[in-house]
Amino acid sequence: MELIITPENPAPEGAVVSAIRAADGMSLRVVRWHPEGRSKGTVVICPGRAEFVEKYFETAGDLLQRGLTVVAFDWRGQGLSGREVDNAQKGHIDDMVIYERDIDALVTQALEPFCPKPWFGLGHSMGSAILIAMARRGLCPFERIVTIAPMIELYQLRMAAAARLLAEVLDAIGLGGAFVPGGRSKGVFARSFKDNPLTSDPVRFERCASAVRAAPHLEIGDPTIGWVNAAFRLMGEFVDAEYPRRTLTPTLVFAAGDDRIVDTRAVERFATRLKAGRLIVIPLSQHEILMERDVFRSQFWAGFDAFIPGTREEVTAPLAISA
Repeated sequence: MELIITPENPAPEGAVVSAIRAADGMSLRVVRWHPEGRSKGTVVICPGRAEFVEKYFETAGDLLQRGLTVVAFDWRGQGLSGREVDNAQKGHIDDMVIYERDIDALVTQALEPFCPKPWFGLGHSMGSAILIAMARRGLCPFERIVTIAPMIELYQLRMAAAARLLAEVLDAIGLGGAFVPGGRSKGVFARSFKDNPLTSDPVRFERCASAVRAAPHLEIGDPTIGWVNAAFRLMGEFVDAEYPRRTLTPTLVFAAGDDRIVDTRAVERFATRLKAGRLIVIPLSQHEILMERDVFRSQFWAGFDAFIPGTREEVTAPLAISA
């Protein structure tokens, strides 16, 4: 296992790169950094769909400056981790629950042996949805979780019921491993900055693009039918109003005001129902808050610093904040 480092996208010093194996044998790339001096705890970065560790070099540096140990990894099916299908450009999955095997392996092979408690989860988009689902079932290994633009519902999905039914039917007849209709094998960072739906910051976009140019296999293309069907099933669970009310892990939810990937209104509805939750909406920010301009990132870090590490005795009541 390696890190892809470019002049535009340097990595924090002291990275420890390793490969671990999930219970089903899937190989996963894991990177950890340790701060100077005594650590205040460990933050595990759980990325979104099609992401890779290199996207989070700057975030890892920010966390290290806060005295936190950092762990980042690639989910199965993306980055430099193993694949469920032969085509490496397809980030395929049959069920979102399978991703939890990756978290289990991370706990036993990286966190327990090497990383100080308390442990915190920092999820983005799909990664946030997985953390929320684990917390809902009481399986979350983290004392607190911070979720950025969680995948509660997709943005402006036309004929949603028909799309869900189509994905289910195509998956059932054996087409789950195919790209979605019209899907492409190239990801966002293999394309131009113009009209990208992730960030308004061209410098941070270019950082990630430089990593993809250096190692095109880092980035996967559009989702498969199976992945979409699995995502629809998970998002269908979030519709239940009781779902967030029975999620007891203290959770900080960030929503992006100009998100074109997930539905910000759905995120707001979900987050305000959390029994142990906070909501911060960052107006005008696009989907990738941590890759956005400093004016947006500074709002994120202000909220993060007020929530992590926190105290075990703190009572976290539902609260909606619009930054």
